[in-house]
Amino acid sequence: MPTEKPIITVAVDPELLERINDFRFDNRIETKSEAIRILIEKGLKDSEKKRK
Repeated sequence: MPTEKPIITVAVDPELLERINDFRFDNRIETKSEAIRILIEKGLKDSEKKRK
């Protein structure tokens, strides 16, 4: 299914990939992309809180 959302490509080391996959499976997230989106959102929210 095509998407109109921008697509980005990110290279990660094997250890980070393992952590992402652990997060995904621990939280029963269907796709790796969704897990990464959630982690990015959490990181950005945390960063915004620290700036205030």
